[in-house]
Amino acid sequence: MAEITKADLDQLGQRLTEVEGYLHMDDRRSTAAELERASAEAGFWDDADAARKTMERLSAAKSDIAGIDAAVAKLDDANAAFELGEETGEEDLLDEAERLAHELSHDLTDLELSSWFTDDLDHGDAIVTITPGQGGLEAQDWCDMLFHMYLRYCERRHWKVTVNDCPQAEVIGIDRATFTVSGKDAYGMLRAEQGVHRLVRISPTDAKKRRQTTFAGVEVLPVLPEDIEVEIDPSDLRIDVYHSSGPGGQGVNTTDSAVRITHIPTNTVVTCQNERSQIQNKASAMQILRARLYEQEKAKREAELDELRGPKHEISFGNQIRNYVLYPFQLVKDPRTGVETGNVDAVLKDGDLDEFIVAYHRWAVGGSPAPSAES
Repeated sequence: MAEITKADLDQLGQRLTEVEGYLHMDDRRSTAAELERASAEAGFWDDADAARKTMERLSAAKSDIAGIDAAVAKLDDANAAFELGEETGEEDLLDEAERLAHELSHDLTDLELSSWFTDDLDHGDAIVTITPGQGGLEAQDWCDMLFHMYLRYCERRHWKVTVNDCPQAEVIGIDRATFTVSGKDAYGMLRAEQGVHRLVRISPTDAKKRRQTTFAGVEVLPVLPEDIEVEIDPSDLRIDVYHSSGPGGQGVNTTDSAVRITHIPTNTVVTCQNERSQIQNKASAMQILRARLYEQEKAKREAELDELRGPKHEISFGNQIRNYVLYPFQLVKDPRTGVETGNVDAVLKDGDLDEFIVAYHRWAVGGSPAPSAES
């Protein structure tokens, strides 16, 4: 039986009005119209770089406008179904109103998030690296669990994932994972995940079945647009090639296709081995190196740890941004926002992270976190 009320729909209407204000929709519609006129002028494509940037701005404006228009239409449909259902007593109509309201709430959350992302890099792609911390072999297994959690989350959000480096550990799990996520607001969303992740469970490798606490670190960097310059002197690079140990077919594992690039002045090391050729691996590794050097230079200029990575902590107890407890009870909790859930399988196996990520961004901009489904 549907539990939707008129107050629920009114609240969604208020949220929609607030989102339109956040996004300055009147200005955005005017901007889109101006960009449309500019793109239709003769000679627009004479300057290809300027034209490309204009089309990117137009596409972003149109995307926001389409999102708001779709939300307005969905709210109108939900109100119409609710009113008719109340009048006729038809439960199917009330169920439809409840379904539309649920979808609208999710859509508004995405629009709210987009309005909070004020840096252009937030709307672009992300490079995610997972590395083991304290916990020995268990930490490598924990890296593998987090890696698959994020793969599932990206699948849920219809983002494309390109695995750059993911060597298997000798006994259990993986040594590390580096992958690129491509999709709308990927970096803005995923930077909520940067930090130390702590797991508490019964050890799968301990014959005595003792409880084990394990840590892994997650680093999230933006994929830099081509117009952001990062000076890299080729003489500062040491490039090593070796046999790949990752997937990719017979050719990958029998040729020196894997690439390791060391930036000697900063001792920054990047590896990539999951592409089929050495050239592709080198290109991917250079992209990751550019992002890391950009981050370091920004931190140096600002004389503080830059906002892209956040505070750098040891991957150990006391520094975690999220706790995943599988024993003696089941709980996933973010100590920054207080959001928690007892459904650990939904988080770890199905990548259900939106509640945590949305709450983090609401907290980061000074708002209250969303109430937990388990609180």
